[in-house]
Amino acid sequence: MTDRIRNKILLILFALLLPHLSAQNSVIKSVEINGNKYFEKDKYLSWIGININQRTFPGITDTIRNRISSNLIQNGFHLFEIYKVQIDSVDSNSVKLTIEINEDNPTEISSIEFINTDTSDITFLNSSFEFLIGQILTQQEFEQSIKNILNYFEEGGYPFVKVIINSVYLKRDEANDKTLAVVKLSVQKGNLSRIDKVEIRGNNFTNEDVILRELRLTNGEIYSQKRIDEFPNRINRLRFFEPVPSPQYYINSKGEGVLVIEVKEKPTNNFDGIIGYIPGTKENEKGYFTGLINISLRNLFGTGRSAALRWNKFGRNSQELELKYLEPWLLNLPFNISGNLYQRIQDSTYVQRKFNGEIEYLATEDISASLILGTESVIPTERTIPVFTVYNSSILTTGLNLKIDTRDDPYSPLSGLLFINSYSLSRKTINGPVQFITPDLKTKIDLQRISFDFDIFFQLFSRQVLALSINGRELRGPSFENSDLFRLGGTSTLRGYREEQFLGSRILWTNFEYRFLLTRRTFAFAFFDTGYYLRNAEPDRNILKAEDFLYGYGLGLNLETGLGVLAVSFALGEGDSFTDGKIHFGIVNEF
Repeated sequence: MTDRIRNKILLILFALLLPHLSAQNSVIKSVEINGNKYFEKDKYLSWIGININQRTFPGITDTIRNRISSNLIQNGFHLFEIYKVQIDSVDSNSVKLTIEINEDNPTEISSIEFINTDTSDITFLNSSFEFLIGQILTQQEFEQSIKNILNYFEEGGYPFVKVIINSVYLKRDEANDKTLAVVKLSVQKGNLSRIDKVEIRGNNFTNEDVILRELRLTNGEIYSQKRIDEFPNRINRLRFFEPVPSPQYYINSKGEGVLVIEVKEKPTNNFDGIIGYIPGTKENEKGYFTGLINISLRNLFGTGRSAALRWNKFGRNSQELELKYLEPWLLNLPFNISGNLYQRIQDSTYVQRKFNGEIEYLATEDISASLILGTESVIPTERTIPVFTVYNSSILTTGLNLKIDTRDDPYSPLSGLLFINSYSLSRKTINGPVQFITPDLKTKIDLQRISFDFDIFFQLFSRQVLALSINGRELRGPSFENSDLFRLGGTSTLRGYREEQFLGSRILWTNFEYRFLLTRRTFAFAFFDTGYYLRNAEPDRNILKAEDFLYGYGLGLNLETGLGVLAVSFALGEGDSFTDGKIHFGIVNEF
């Protein structure tokens, strides 16, 4: 074959292929849809995903047919016909898309029959699908009905239940101009399943009984998927493990139902502290040490018992010491007993000592109630020249506490709420100093304290959580001393201000955080806090009324470490410039 003949053949082939190649890269200038009755043109355009001025692509007509077919079936149209999907050239660079269709009528469900199904379940199944009779056979509604059936049997002890669609028979009702469907289903439940054994894996230190008692399972309990889905949240509240995955369930060779729970232990015994030295500011004035020591033992010997010690020296003559102990599930009953010993030395004015005991009844997995008993004493510092600071007093306190906790994780919740409401009544007896006790002074005073904390969490998007906290404290009584009042300001209440900067008989604060999760328990956040405090005037003691509404805002990071969850934030208070910002630092290490 000569080169001249070869070139002519190639030229002819190129001329034949040119229109097709051009059409594949042309721009769609218009779309015409004919025969549509139930759905507007815009709906078809959204289904096929084709826009004006979009370029064509190989296989475009098959793609359009498939997308229209899929969406019509999902919406209950089954006997439709797509007559034509055609692309015609308008000019060398543009084409027109034409679609001709007959939607027919939507398919109505005329009957649903159950075959190869336990006769004892037929009545329930008929009632569950009854509302679908006479309705359009849409994929979403039908699948939701099947899902409800699966959930029902799973909760009733049949985790391996199957719903099989045996047939869907379509027929024409010419008299009424309808398309009808006869659906035949079979429901295969399998055998009734129970939880006969629980296997705990990964608990190298924690006793197995500590985990099992949180689940509140009885031997041979009927399988319930809802109950099993709640188990990770309950175990997470122990704060001994990394986030717990969903348990697995299987039937062993003996026919026993086995629930497998895998845990990964994390450090529960923490020690953290810091020591600082403040030099003297005046001539011949000595410096002094400040510091914070926090020891927390939250799973003693793997038994779930907890103990903690905290020492905080925050001034030359001021310091705090606190000891705590928790005995969980006393005598293997749903009762927790805890004790708290607290001492505060405030400058050179007084020493305050408190002892509180609490008996907590674990009513359900989420709700508990507590009885609180406590004593307190306040001892003023003796001075060479008598100056009144506080009364020497003793206090006996009784109180009640209600707690509701549905959080899915105590450190970094994605959902749930925490509500705590407390009421206490204190009988305060003033014992001295004798020189400041006047005949008209009441030496027996009743003080009431009311408090509430409400935290709620929402997962807005993947890795993004909205956290809102509303808190309040109120003290009621004829008169108060500084040692009686509530303290506001700092890391745990109102950020952007010094720790315990404000005193009040009534305080309120809110914390609003937008969190972005970096890992399951590590997140960055932006926050906005508000706070209010009130201390009424006491003219006989030359105390003026103090009241203010404040706010703070900033950025922070909660970082999970071996010491616990480390919380660091940079906050600005009302009217602060950037250089006035405060850095708040603390270990989120719940007792």
